[in-house]
Amino acid sequence: MSAINYLTRIEFGEGAAARVPDFLRELGVERPFVVTDKGVVAAGIVDRVTSGLADAFVYDGTPANPTEIAVLEAFALYEAARCDGLLAIGGGSSIDLAKGVRILTGHRPPLAQYAAVNGGAQRITNAMRPLIAIPTTAGTGSEVGRAAVIITTDGRKLGLLSAHNLPSLAICDPELTYGLPPGLTAATGMDAISHCLETYMAPAFNPPAEAIALHGLDSGLGAIVRASRDGSDKAARRDMMICALEGALAFQKGLGAVHALTHPLGAIRELNLHHGTLNAVLMPAVLRFNRSAIGGKWDALRQRMGGEPDRVVDDLNRSLGMPSGLRAMGVTEAMMVAVSKAALTDHCHATNPRLASESDYLDILHDAA
Repeated sequence: MSAINYLTRIEFGEGAAARVPDFLRELGVERPFVVTDKGVVAAGIVDRVTSGLADAFVYDGTPANPTEIAVLEAFALYEAARCDGLLAIGGGSSIDLAKGVRILTGHRPPLAQYAAVNGGAQRITNAMRPLIAIPTTAGTGSEVGRAAVIITTDGRKLGLLSAHNLPSLAICDPELTYGLPPGLTAATGMDAISHCLETYMAPAFNPPAEAIALHGLDSGLGAIVRASRDGSDKAARRDMMICALEGALAFQKGLGAVHALTHPLGAIRELNLHHGTLNAVLMPAVLRFNRSAIGGKWDALRQRMGGEPDRVVDDLNRSLGMPSGLRAMGVTEAMMVAVSKAALTDHCHATNPRLASESDYLDILHDAA
């Protein structure tokens, strides 16, 4: 028997963000705490989304990889401003940071106690304030995900997983992504595509998740180059948001070795590497590693993608201008050794179709180097 749950309320469509005041009233939120970053503020998106709000407090200090230190800072401001709910506007980092703040509205720190690898899912309850999540990138899908991925005070990048972490409402408005720069469009888009691929390969029994992942994969592969080259291509932007949404709806089934490696890679503070870019660079090597374990799924992907899956992703990375490998991103041999060990304790390790050892992970990193 398998328990299959989908998932939270989603409002999807061009112009959907204009209804934020109505949705906040619906949830009983009078003074929202807006979590975002300086880039989204500078792009005018925060003003656009919050223009109809009489009372809101804006926190724009989200780092590229959200940290517990930033969560604690934001929560202190949330309390001082007497807010009664959260509105996340931005990419996965802002949405995950907002989820961390939301946990603290009903739970005590530190956050590590709520991490999946520490048995934390059972410690997260529904005693939290409402959260509306509005993505401005088409990548992580955190707006419909049950995880908040946070670098905790001990330096680990951990997933805080619970069905209670799902935002109260996700507003997916493709118009908010029209001005996204090409490089960020490509990197976040490859994040979404990696979710679709890893979910499809994950061994758990969940046919709806696999169907959703494949539709998301089709949408993403057909749109990512167009969206990256022409930010005003409305159809491509819409398809990329569908890919991101469906990748995250599907990855409740489980991810795998790509994410088991990118989480500790993303925790290397001196590099501060982009999660989607890491996923893109690692995906071909993980596909090759998994091939012997996924049977007919490899053939299904080959038919769907128009070629050997690892080579298709390699070619796509080159056409999008992704880095040539991990070493080009500053990852050293010593870092790879440390990441290989850390991947074994990541919450995505156990859901890869072929269970990897420490030496396997190091081989994958070398293949992607």
